[in-house]
Amino acid sequence: MAFFSGNPFVRDTYTVAPRGGALACGERISIEQAAKVLRELIADADAVLVGAGAGLSTSSGLTYAGERFDKHFADFRDRFGIEDMYSGGFYPFPDVETYWAWWSRHILVNRYDVEPGQPYLDVLELLKDKDYFVITTNVDHQFQLAGIDKSRLFYTQGDYGLFQCANNCSHETIDNEEQVRAMVEQQRNMRIPSELVPTCPHCGAPLVPNLRADDNFCEDIGWHAALARYEEFRRAHASGSVLYLELGVGGNTPVIIKYPFWIATGANAQATYACLNMGEAYVPSSLAKRSLLVDGDVGEVLWRSKI
Repeated sequence: MAFFSGNPFVRDTYTVAPRGGALACGERISIEQAAKVLRELIADADAVLVGAGAGLSTSSGLTYAGERFDKHFADFRDRFGIEDMYSGGFYPFPDVETYWAWWSRHILVNRYDVEPGQPYLDVLELLKDKDYFVITTNVDHQFQLAGIDKSRLFYTQGDYGLFQCANNCSHETIDNEEQVRAMVEQQRNMRIPSELVPTCPHCGAPLVPNLRADDNFCEDIGWHAALARYEEFRRAHASGSVLYLELGVGGNTPVIIKYPFWIATGANAQATYACLNMGEAYVPSSLAKRSLLVDGDVGEVLWRSKI
């Protein structure tokens, strides 16, 4: 199971959970029953590999649109027509001072001035006595805030709490909390003071958030160490009773979590695949008899699984 994997099931049909319901081994069950099945799957597994996507943070209340967006970005909405935090990250702001007024505020409310979401706490509660590892495409640090041991975590797409050189000249990242807080505190009229614009200490190029946006994404020493631990966990549990637990993973980057989980489940007759996702709970039909599919709120299912 490679870190990036294509979908070998393209010629397969797919089994999809009913809207607001669940399938266990292909049989329809209720959300309440699915929570019980999930608890049993975790208890019976020798190891659990968790794959977490944006749906887990959304279930935690870290929404990027609606009331929360309006609370923090009404001025950017009104001036630039930006409708949500996600699209705002790609907006062509008129100058670097405005760019960092946006990004410092975005990072502050999603990384620093935030508590761990209950679904993240529930994941760790369910896994506390298990041999487990987490791979996530989320960049909001929620697993760390919830108390996960960093040796059990691989954050593939970066971290809001880090800056990197736009040219990735040194393959190093920089902790950014002090700079971000200063930018937020001192910005006026959606611009930060020019003297606060961050630049690379090695080459003088602009610094940018450490997010996988192009080929210059910085995979630093910590990133590669986490990748090595992830690959070692997979090798150690290539066989036996393994639960591949997918939480809120959508279709943006299926090559990182979804396809590798399907491949690993297919290669190990003792493995089970579980997918919790609102509106996108499906699996290749050839794996349906060894799958739990839940179309519902991820946090609700996790909470019910603890009862």
